[in-house]
Amino acid sequence: MNVSASQVVRTIAVIGAIGPRRRASTGRRRRGPAFPAVLSGTLLMAALLVLTGCTDTDTGSAQVPPYAGASVGEATGQTGTGQTGTGQPQRSVAPGATAGAAPFPYQPLWPFASVADARAWQTGSSPEGHQPWHLDPAATALSFARDFLGFADIDRTLASTVTGDDARIQVGYATEGGRTGVAAVVHLARFGSGGDAPWEVVGTDDTTFSLTQPAYGASVTASLTAGGRITGVDESIHVQVRPAAGSGGQVVGEYCCLPAGGQNSTWTANVKISARPGQGLVVVASTGGHLHGVERFTVTGVRYTG
Repeated sequence: MNVSASQVVRTIAVIGAIGPRRRASTGRRRRGPAFPAVLSGTLLMAALLVLTGCTDTDTGSAQVPPYAGASVGEATGQTGTGQTGTGQPQRSVAPGATAGAAPFPYQPLWPFASVADARAWQTGSSPEGHQPWHLDPAATALSFARDFLGFADIDRTLASTVTGDDARIQVGYATEGGRTGVAAVVHLARFGSGGDAPWEVVGTDDTTFSLTQPAYGASVTASLTAGGRITGVDESIHVQVRPAAGSGGQVVGEYCCLPAGGQNSTWTANVKISARPGQGLVVVASTGGHLHGVERFTVTGVRYTG
């Protein structure tokens, strides 16, 4: 049974009216607590029953009070999920989105020197114009070998593997009997963001001819030691250093030529560099002379400190 506050008040009024009449009819003084004291205790208990909901109620109607440590909606200023420690919520990031542009994980070699240059091409503000071949990893790899490095004998792409924003493209040349030779496997990655992000050459995958010194992404000075391993017969290693994203023909350091050969043999060459401090550089080593001037090449990317 639900008891309202108005019912309690009416009950108090009735009891209060009866109590004095009973005392008047007896005319006796009672020992112990006077009736008003008992009544006040009864009234207090009834009030508590109403206020705390301890009377008969419907199933499931009981409510749990909120935690008293903080009111609902109150910012506590505590650091936690979605908070900075000032009581203000952080901006959430939707699945698949990023709060900011992710850093490019490679050393950009060609055709763009920076993500700003790639973005300029995307927006159509590049001085070179649209050049749609930037969206074709195979065309970019072949142009890197022919136009940037100047290897005119490399005139075709062979096998290609493209996985998401990553590509490996074999570039090569014709040999006897209609066969082909692989000069290098060029590694490319999408540079920038968006579905129209251009492809950027970031290195080569090496097998029988490698360039392991200087390390990829290393800082170098005016005196550079290039080196790696080679398998072959009567090889002649030519080393050049070119500005990253530069035009064909620009060379800031060169060594020619180092006789080499054998099975997985080491090779080294010292190159003097004249470049701008902070400039990105492409170190390229090539060998050939059997059928073509360049039959294999390998590259790495570094940054010049002066």
